[in-house]
Amino acid sequence: MKVLITGSKGQLGLELKKQFDFHLENCNIIETDIHNLDISNPKEVFSMLKKEKPDFVVNCAAYTNVDACENNETSAFRVNAIGPQNLSVGSFEIGTKIIQISTDYVFDGKGNLPKREYDSINPKSVYGKSKALGEKLVRETNPRHFIIRTAWLYGEGNNFVRTMLKLSAEKDEISIVDDQFGSPTSTKELAASIIKLMQTENYGTYHGTCEGNCSWYDFAEKIFELKGIKVKLKRITTEQLNRPAERPKNSVLDNYMLKLLGINTFKNWEDALINYLEGDK
Repeated sequence: MKVLITGSKGQLGLELKKQFDFHLENCNIIETDIHNLDISNPKEVFSMLKKEKPDFVVNCAAYTNVDACENNETSAFRVNAIGPQNLSVGSFEIGTKIIQISTDYVFDGKGNLPKREYDSINPKSVYGKSKALGEKLVRETNPRHFIIRTAWLYGEGNNFVRTMLKLSAEKDEISIVDDQFGSPTSTKELAASIIKLMQTENYGTYHGTCEGNCSWYDFAEKIFELKGIKVKLKRITTEQLNRPAERPKNSVLDNYMLKLLGINTFKNWEDALINYLEGDK
């Protein structure tokens, strides 16, 4: 099997490479990142795909700075919408399957129930709108697609967990938002689920997050509890944070399609966090 990973130096890309090497026999991994493949450039994408002819394209590349997207709309849509379209069209032309990583930001975050795959999307930020268009363009151009929405992802690299640990060494008090809810999701759990899906032909849209949910405040509190760190936490609202991009208040996703197929392997978010912290010493 040959797999091309875009955004291979990001959190999910790094974990996928690790798990592909371990779980898939004779897997030839083609690692790409912005330095050797601009996914918004169709000529580069088509040339790479025709040359390598992978069995799968896993698109982890994205413009993920949510606030920066608000002031760089064109760049956001080029990377998050045109990029996936190029990869999808190029994949279809050579008979390749595509896995597109998407986000909870395609929803408006209203209501208290977890969002299922069939719920209507209604993105409120430039980031969310660009990722929603990316989903649409993949669906329209390659029927052999897996679109996986995830949220609150952490793994190897800069993430909320490491930011909290860094801040605890620098500040006496840390302010954390307490009115946004989601499911902290380890890249280890997400990568394992992607490998499961790759071995099926159940193409479509999926949600992939750890089980259970919490607020950002709860998440931070659990990190410090598990690490035995004493630090003062202050609850604040989203409005007090005053960021340029609108955040979904409810980012909780239900892995409904994975459950229907009997392949929902995600751990509870607290158990996944324990595993992450043990391996991140």
